[in-house]
Amino acid sequence: MFNKFLRENKFAAYILTVIRLYVGYEFLMAGFEKISGGKFTVAGFLAGAVAKPVVGPTGSVVYPTYVAFLKHFALPNAPLFNVLVPYGEFLVGLGLILGCLTTAAAFFGLVMNFSYVFAGTVSTNPFDILLGVIVLTAGLNAGRIGLDYWVIPFIRKFAAKENHRAHAVKHSA
Repeated sequence: MFNKFLRENKFAAYILTVIRLYVGYEFLMAGFEKISGGKFTVAGFLAGAVAKPVVGPTGSVVYPTYVAFLKHFALPNAPLFNVLVPYGEFLVGLGLILGCLTTAAAFFGLVMNFSYVFAGTVSTNPFDILLGVIVLTAGLNAGRIGLDYWVIPFIRKFAAKENHRAHAVKHSA
């Protein structure tokens, strides 16, 4: 019942717009600060997350696979993440604010928030995760009052045309 309300109700679209704008602003500003500051680097954060991983009550590492990912992939490729993190945050924020590819923006925002939580940073991430799940669950209704109103039908029309063309080529061969 709640999913139906989130996904189809016009009033819910207005509530989702407010949520979208808030979360989008948070991401946009976080990314903008990192981009405009010019000195952002993930190396220290990643090294700290590897050196002091999240541990449970027994002292064992809670997310060993994530720590291995950080140690063996993210840390050696820190220059790549120096670009991905700030521009990813900025683009997620922009997508949410404009309501353009909203569900994709919410998904990637959740991936980033969970990455911080798995690394042991709490901050506002749990609250942002909660709001992100609401936006993601709402699907297209979350972008109803935004660019998705026009973008999604265009993408569907284009995809249908391409699907029809691929189907015709397959059967003509």
